[in-house]
Amino acid sequence: MTSYDPKEWFSFIFKFHRGDTFKKLIPLMLAIAAYSGGVAYLEMEYWMLSDKSHIKNITVMHTMLGFVISLLLVFRTNTAYDRWWEGRKMWGALVNNSRNLSMKLAVMLDDKEDKEAFRKLIPAYASVLNLHLKNEDISHELFDDATLSADHYKHKPNQIAKTIMAKLNEIYRQGKISGEQLITLNSEVNSFTDICGACERIKNTPIPYSYSAFIKKFIFFYVMTLPFGYVFQLGYYVIPVVVFIFYVLASLELIAEEIEDPFGNDPNDLPLDKISENIKKNVEELLY
Repeated sequence: MTSYDPKEWFSFIFKFHRGDTFKKLIPLMLAIAAYSGGVAYLEMEYWMLSDKSHIKNITVMHTMLGFVISLLLVFRTNTAYDRWWEGRKMWGALVNNSRNLSMKLAVMLDDKEDKEAFRKLIPAYASVLNLHLKNEDISHELFDDATLSADHYKHKPNQIAKTIMAKLNEIYRQGKISGEQLITLNSEVNSFTDICGACERIKNTPIPYSYSAFIKKFIFFYVMTLPFGYVFQLGYYVIPVVVFIFYVLASLELIAEEIEDPFGNDPNDLPLDKISENIKKNVEELLY
C-alpha cells in the first residue's frame, strides 16, 4: 500500500506513481485523441456541416445520460471501497484477536515451552493467511521443528488453526488450563477462521460480470459519441476535452477494479505484510 501525506497537494498533482491511472490509460487516450481528431476533420473539413445540422443536437443525449453515468460510477466506487474497507476491518480484527489470545495465554500458562509454541503459531496464522489470500506459494516449513503437511492440506490457514486447537486441547488434557479457560480460548481461535472466511468471501466474489461489462460499454459509447456534437462548439479543441472526459470516467472504473480485491500487491491494496509483521511483534512481546 502506498504511504502518503494527504495534505501534500502538489505532490499529488505533479508526481506520477506506480498506481496512477494516467500511465495505464495513455494508449487508449492517444487512440481517443486520434478518433476525436478524425471526427472533427470529417465534420468541419470534409463534410463541412453547418451549425444547423441535426448532429449538433446530439449533445442533448450527453446531458441526459451524464447524470446516469455519474450515479453508476458513484455506486461502483462506493461498492468497491466497501469491500476494501471490510477487508481492512477483518485484518484489524485479526490483530486484536491475536493480541487477546496472546494476553490470555501469557496469563494462563506457566510452561515456557507451551508459550514458545503459541509464540510461533499465532503469528504464523497471519503470515500464512496473507500468502493464502494472495495465491502465493506457501513454504511447508512452518518453523524449525514443525512442518505444514503437503499431502493432506490444501488450505494452509485451516491447518494452522487446527494445530493451535490441538495444542490447546493438549495442555487442557495435561491439566494446565481449566475447562472454563479452554472455552474462553476456543472463542478466540474460532474468530481466526471466521476472519479467514470473510476475507475469502471478499476475494472470491467479484462484482457481477454483467454489471461491470455494462459500465465499460456505457463509458465507451458515451465517449465515442462526444466528438460528433461538441465539434460545432469547440472545433479541434474537442480533442483534449474528450480525452480528459475519458480519463476521468475510465480512471474511476480502474480505481474501483483495483480496490475491490484488496488482498494483492497493487499500490492501493492493503498492507498485509506490514500487518502480519506487527502481529508477530505484538505476540512475541506478550508471550515472552
